[in-house]
Amino acid sequence: MDKKAFSAHVDMEDFIPATDKEKEYMVSMRPSTTFFKDGIKRLKKNKVAVVSFFVILIITLSAIFVPMFWPYSYDQMLGMMPGQPVDNSFLNLTPFKYGKSELSRIEAGEHIVPHIFGTDSQGRDYFIRVVYGTRISLAVGFFASIIVLIIGLTVGSVSGYAGGKTDLIIMRIVDMIYSLPDMLMVILLASVLKLVLENALEGTVLSKIGSNIISLFVVFGLLYWVSMARLIRGQILSLKEQEYVLAARAAGAGGKWVIFKHLIPNCFSVIIISTALQIPSAIFTESYLSFLGLGVNAPMPSLGSLASDALNGLTSYPYRLVIPAIVISLIVLSLNLFGDGLRDAFDPKLNS
Repeated sequence: MDKKAFSAHVDMEDFIPATDKEKEYMVSMRPSTTFFKDGIKRLKKNKVAVVSFFVILIITLSAIFVPMFWPYSYDQMLGMMPGQPVDNSFLNLTPFKYGKSELSRIEAGEHIVPHIFGTDSQGRDYFIRVVYGTRISLAVGFFASIIVLIIGLTVGSVSGYAGGKTDLIIMRIVDMIYSLPDMLMVILLASVLKLVLENALEGTVLSKIGSNIISLFVVFGLLYWVSMARLIRGQILSLKEQEYVLAARAAGAGGKWVIFKHLIPNCFSVIIISTALQIPSAIFTESYLSFLGLGVNAPMPSLGSLASDALNGLTSYPYRLVIPAIVISLIVLSLNLFGDGLRDAFDPKLNS
C-alpha cells in the first residue's frame, strides 16, 4: 500500500538485505598492509632503483657461481706446468686469444674455454681474477657495513637514550674522530695494523683471510661508525619522548627493553637506508687501499689490486685497468642508486 506523507508506518522494504553488488558499492575498505609492504610498493615504482637492484643481484650471483664451473682458477699460471718447460705464449694474451698448447689442442678437436679478458703478465686468466676480485670487494663491503652497523647502532642507542654526561662524553669522542683526516688515518692505520697482525695471526684460522683484510675491518670498526652513531642518536632522541616509550617506562620496563623493543624497531627504515649507502663507501675504501697495496694479500685479487697491477702495462694493455674500473663504478653506482631508492621508499618524512 502507498505510504502517506507524515505517516508513522514503517516501510518494510528498507529492511531487505543488501545484495552483493550493493555491498561492494557501499563498502570500500583498504586492504590491510604494513610499513614494509608500503615501502616495497613505492620501491617497485622507482625504475632506476629496481634496475640497480637487478644489476647488483646479477653481479653478486656471477661472483658466487661463475668460479664453480670456470675451468681456470685465479692463481693458476697457465704457462707453468709441473715437469714441463715454461710456455711464454700464455703471458699477456689479449682477449679471446689462446696459448700455443691450447691452439694445438683446438686443432685436435678439443674444446677450450676462451680467455675472455685475456691473461695477465704471469699467464693467469684475467676474467676469473676480475670475478674473484668482485667477490672479495663485495664481501669486504658487506661485512664492513655490518661492523659499522653493530658499533654505530650500539653507541648511538646508548648515547641517545642515556643522555646527560654519557651522551656528552660519547659525542665528544665522535667529534674527535670526525676531526681526523679520513684518508690519512685509514692509510696510516692500515699500514701499522698490517705489520702488527702479520705475526699475530700466524698459525690461526684468521691467517687464511689475511692480515690486510683483518686490518681493513679494524679500520672500519675504529673510524667509520661515527656517522651511523650520530644518525641513530638523533632518531632515539626524537623517539624516546613519545607516549609509547613513557607508557613502557611507567609499566616498569628497563632501558634495554625500551631500546630493543620500542626505539630500534622504529628506527628500522633509517638503519636499512644507512647500511645500504655504507656498502658502496666500504667497497670504494677497500678498492683504493688495495690500489695502494694495503688491501688483500697476493695472489688473492680485488678490483683495486687489479687496477694497481694494470698500471705497469698501461700503454700496452689499457683494458686491464678499464675493466676493473668499470666494475667498481658499476657496483658503487648501482648501490648508491638503490640506496637512494630505499631512502625515498622507506623514509616516512619523504612520504608524508
